[in-house]
Amino acid sequence: MRRQSFIAFSLFFFLLCTKTLGQSPAAAPVKAPPAAAAQTPAAQVAASPGPVDIIKILQKAGHFTVFVRLMQATTEDIELNKELNTTNNGITIFAPSDNAFSSLKAGFLNSLSDEDKTELVKFHVLPAFIASSQFQTVSNPVRTQAGTGPRVTLNVTTAGNFVNISTGLTNTSLSSTVYTDSQLAIYQVDKVLFPLDIFTPKPPAPAPAPELERPKKAAPDVESPTAAKDISGAFTAVVHNNAVLLAISVVAAIFFP
Repeated sequence: MRRQSFIAFSLFFFLLCTKTLGQSPAAAPVKAPPAAAAQTPAAQVAASPGPVDIIKILQKAGHFTVFVRLMQATTEDIELNKELNTTNNGITIFAPSDNAFSSLKAGFLNSLSDEDKTELVKFHVLPAFIASSQFQTVSNPVRTQAGTGPRVTLNVTTAGNFVNISTGLTNTSLSSTVYTDSQLAIYQVDKVLFPLDIFTPKPPAPAPAPELERPKKAAPDVESPTAAKDISGAFTAVVHNNAVLLAISVVAAIFFP
């Protein structure tokens, strides 16, 4: 009896060990790679009484050190503040964050001419106030302070609260509202907006239209000088004939009184 019990226990233990050893170890959980850190949206700056100062607004919001320096170097901040504080014109600014500039190659801004830097800043400014709720009704292409024409305009598309900005070279979206009042709106973008006018070859200037050859005026007919006729012979003949007649008259008078 004991022998049978021992055999049964041994068989059960053998089967249990075989099953355990045959199982694969549990796979370790795979950890997803950490997501890239997103640009922290700038805090919205509240409107304050007194003259508007774009530089102070951006400095207070944070994350716009490079854009502030670029605006000051081109004196565009002075022009915009003057327009805001002396006229009723509205302005919208797409302000690239410091992360947007840090993603560019080293020395990028220094490689631009002063004229290109000024145009780059103006390309981020719209000559009209656009509230966040008005982007859905914006008509493309959108004119910028850099001028008109397809090389310095933007295209805006929306999907719900999502606002996308396209330049033909750059695609980005509005990250947050930095500042807004009844005249000025500033929005954060996480890419520098590249205008075609600076970063693509300029089209060749059209060749000047050929000048139409003016018809030449016909030279006036010039009569060739006519040689003077020699009438001396005729005059001599007349004088001779008259003399003959006179002589005959005299002779007749003498002999036939």
